[in-house]
Amino acid sequence: MIGSRSALAAIAAMAVGCTGDVDPPWQLDHERIIAVRATPPRIASGDRAVLDALLGFKGAPVAEEAPDTAAVVSPASLAGAVARDGERWIVTAPDEAALVAARSSLGLAAGAPVPLVVRVSYAAGALVATKTVWLGARGADPTMPDVMIDGASAAATAAELVVAPLVDIPLSVPLDDVSYDVTWLSSCGTMHDFDLPAAYLHFDADDPTEGQLAVVIRDATGGVAWRVWPIRAQTP
Repeated sequence: MIGSRSALAAIAAMAVGCTGDVDPPWQLDHERIIAVRATPPRIASGDRAVLDALLGFKGAPVAEEAPDTAAVVSPASLAGAVARDGERWIVTAPDEAALVAARSSLGLAAGAPVPLVVRVSYAAGALVATKTVWLGARGADPTMPDVMIDGASAAATAAELVVAPLVDIPLSVPLDDVSYDVTWLSSCGTMHDFDLPAAYLHFDADDPTEGQLAVVIRDATGGVAWRVWPIRAQTP
């Protein structure tokens, strides 16, 4: 787990939703669902996927958390595919007969993966998102590639990143922006080109100099992966 679930109580009290925020979309330092993950995102009949999300908080570190609630939005015939298992929410792919019926109701071709749209909520319903889990085929979340931060590989480290202020800090992943969606986020400095595989972070004199840096990647089959690092601009 990254961070602490105790911050969720503050979110509920504030009743802050996911829209209407004035912060830029790359800003980690506010209450938000950053990304929802199903592990794995594509499952065959009888297989199970675990739901969780990466959450952002105002004035607190990010956290990986299981949803408070989860429910099927579509197709209605597969409402029983999502259930709580202890502290976790699990998607279980139904048998082939149920998938055939779902394909028929959705107008899908025979054998096509069935998109199960699941609504998840956090903070007593203040934060809501949907996640599509594909049923009838198997597929894994993407592996985080070699992340380059300020000219050095950072994919395998969780150590604090120390960078220089007042210069551009290059950030990159070796992915194309057609097959993958890449999002960079930070709670300090100012992010540029946050939605491209190659971005940069700049610490101006009036920017917060300490916080977290994150990257989220999504592939075309519903897979999600993320990494988070503590980061600090070295003051003179």
